[in-house]
Amino acid sequence: MTDKLGWIDRRRLVQLLGAGGGAIAAGLPANVFAQARKNTLVLGIDISDTITLDPARLAQYTSPMTVSAAYDSLVTMKPGEYINVAPSLATKWARTPDGKGWRFTLRDGVKFSTGNVMTVEDVKWSFDRVINLGDQPSQYIAHVDRVEIVDKSTIDIILKLPAEPLLSIIAAPEFVVLERKVAEGTGGTADEGAKTKHKLAAWERNQQIQLVRNEHYWAGKPPFERIVIRHISDGAAQLLAVRRGDIDAAFNLIPEQIAALKTEPSVRLAPLASLDFVYMALTQEAEFNKAPAGKEARQAIGYAIDYDGIVKSMLGGAALRPAHYLPIGVSGSTEEIARQIGFKQDLAKAKELLAKAGFPNGFEFEIIYGNAAVQGVTYQDLGLKIQSDVARVGIKANLRPVDQVNLRTEYTTGKAKGGVLTFWNPPAVENQLWAAAVVQRVAKRVHWDPPENIVKLVSQAATEPDPKKQHDLWVEWQKLVVDQANHFVLFQPVYQIAVRNTIKEFPLTAAGWMLDLHGVTPAGG
Repeated sequence: MTDKLGWIDRRRLVQLLGAGGGAIAAGLPANVFAQARKNTLVLGIDISDTITLDPARLAQYTSPMTVSAAYDSLVTMKPGEYINVAPSLATKWARTPDGKGWRFTLRDGVKFSTGNVMTVEDVKWSFDRVINLGDQPSQYIAHVDRVEIVDKSTIDIILKLPAEPLLSIIAAPEFVVLERKVAEGTGGTADEGAKTKHKLAAWERNQQIQLVRNEHYWAGKPPFERIVIRHISDGAAQLLAVRRGDIDAAFNLIPEQIAALKTEPSVRLAPLASLDFVYMALTQEAEFNKAPAGKEARQAIGYAIDYDGIVKSMLGGAALRPAHYLPIGVSGSTEEIARQIGFKQDLAKAKELLAKAGFPNGFEFEIIYGNAAVQGVTYQDLGLKIQSDVARVGIKANLRPVDQVNLRTEYTTGKAKGGVLTFWNPPAVENQLWAAAVVQRVAKRVHWDPPENIVKLVSQAATEPDPKKQHDLWVEWQKLVVDQANHFVLFQPVYQIAVRNTIKEFPLTAAGWMLDLHGVTPAGG
């Protein structure tokens, strides 16, 4: 792999490349890095959702930060720049002569952590692996027809639909380059049988991830010898650890804990307006529950939720709320548009819709969620808030907490019998990915068969070259999916991360991997 920081050790590196990420996370004791603390960056964050660090299988919230630190893609996005991509493993790119795809010129002399030089065959193999493995990342590049080698330093990615976006998508950590020789030597494959041949190895979750520096890294020697990402699920424990200097940054603090740090001389707050969001998906499968099978009953839930209370009281105002799956800040999504077309609490409207749906006295439904937190707010607390809100119109929400792995399995296989509290963070900054997810895999999860006009609108908006027309098409699309009422976006967080002043640069990013770990530098370094 073209890793920025390498992995735990050579043996575990080989296990990672051959077995799908299992050996990256390990229960390493704190004294592993205590002696080299000055040369070690330690982060405190809830990583309970990290179930794999295999790039071709990524579909979780915290894992992209680790993967983006360990691998490189052809192009990338610099923190704060979410429109134009920047060079990474490719130094330049242009449309192919026939206009059907993109041609990339590879950087010379890039070395894997083994010391071997990256080849064009490694690049093609890595893309073929994503496509043939058939996990969620393959859906992001479903419009890729094939990857072709032009010469020893040039590669083409040919599209089925040439007008659809590519560059912003392949900047994501899912589309990085692995070392083919090492991966194949441990059982990895990129052929058409990859989906059944390539298996994940066992690993130990909820402890910590350790990364070690790649001395061969093409962009220069990273400033830290190692990075340790410690799983600390409790905000109070993170607060104590960052105050004591046991960790350099705390990611999951609630507003009260943030306020407590404002007078702390050794710690500062680093804000990040994210493109992530937390939402509740609601199934319409009648066999599970006849009430939310009807649109009016689902809409009643949408009008019963106190969104302002969630943002102001639970998050201290440090959040936005888009109308639907397009976060505020991208084409077609602004705070004003969200106010105009998104759900807002209207209890009278909710009761009116319940009567229209044939449930004037309300109904029962289930909400499942993982034992985790986002921006210091637990899904448990969100569930309790929604439970209290919908009870005001006679709807009874039964809460069921589950392990994050079980939550993902139940949700992605369409077995969730009611509501699911979960998150979305961008695999890449591209409207099409958010919108296509709604009408494709996420639609299946809630047992919705989208009408043709909504599906076509996604492609129409994504390929519209005129910015104003594209904006209007995305607004129209949001109106339709808000009315469908299968998804209720609860908040889009503005992260406030506590960082010790021993750290100089701490480049947060909204591109989908939260923090550019390679850009973190020590003070005085």
